[in-house]
Amino acid sequence: MIIDQLRKAIKSPDSFNNIRGQMRTKKQLASALIMGRHVIIIGPPGVGKTTLAKNVAELLPTITLNDCDYHCSPSKPICPSCKVKAAKIRQVKGDERFVRIQGSPDLTVEDLIGDIDPEKALKHGPSSVLAFTPGKIFRANEGVLFFDELNRCPEKLQNALLQVLEEGVATIGSYHVDLPANFVFIGTMNPEESAATERLGDVFLDRFDTIHMTYPEALEIEKDIVLDKGEKLPVSFPEKLLEATLSFVRDLRDNKDIARKPSVRASLGLYERAQANAHLGGRTAVTSQDVLDAIISVLSHRIELRPAVKYLQTPEKFLGERWKRFTETNEAFEDAGGGDL
Repeated sequence: MIIDQLRKAIKSPDSFNNIRGQMRTKKQLASALIMGRHVIIIGPPGVGKTTLAKNVAELLPTITLNDCDYHCSPSKPICPSCKVKAAKIRQVKGDERFVRIQGSPDLTVEDLIGDIDPEKALKHGPSSVLAFTPGKIFRANEGVLFFDELNRCPEKLQNALLQVLEEGVATIGSYHVDLPANFVFIGTMNPEESAATERLGDVFLDRFDTIHMTYPEALEIEKDIVLDKGEKLPVSFPEKLLEATLSFVRDLRDNKDIARKPSVRASLGLYERAQANAHLGGRTAVTSQDVLDAIISVLSHRIELRPAVKYLQTPEKFLGERWKRFTETNEAFEDAGGGDL
């Protein structure tokens, strides 16, 4: 069972080592998973929700499964084809049992549960269960079903998931067949104030534990993330300038006039684009002018001003004022070249 595998794999919150910091989130996730709870990770874009979910799958051990769409256990096959004839077996790693669903208004119930395959219907007959092609719920059997941006899917999909979340069984309605679906469900969602989201029903939410995830807790953690994940060119980025650049992004997150905050992707963007600007300028080290030249391109679309502010100034003008104010009190920018938007 998938729960037994997780209990053996998750020794402590530190087992989730693909994410730096976030100890409270890791502890909550570890606690929920070893008890077989389904979870929704709630947090702003770009904080590592998907990375954390993938980390769960990577912790799962390699196991022997049938080489079929349902990941059947050789000793207890569940899919129609494996029950008819013996399937080949293979070793399947944990990350191969990570199945992702991207939340979207266009997503259908058939994407989750499955549908009739016309070619199989011609071969086996339209009323045969062998004509059924499984959806992602069944493909996640013995693994992790990851539903990204859960609150972007329509209400009918929430209803389609209720049975499988409660009973671990999905019913193929037209065939009157119940097929077990043994997986751990990890959903993510952006905060409710984000645009283009659907309300999740109370009955649906009652099937989950919710876990909150935030921006990196400290500057040092964010710097480690940027240095580890960011692309690098053969130019140096002075440490004090990098810390000052990341501090500028973090300062924007604390600004009461900003409704949508810049994510860690913004920090990565400034790190990479500043290097590129230095490289194109024929320099071997990044200057504050290189950072400045990337500000508008990287940040202006990643922030949203509150209504009381956005009707008075554009994001570009707002960033210009904040940049000027920030650099005037930070020696790292002066030492590296200075500049105005």
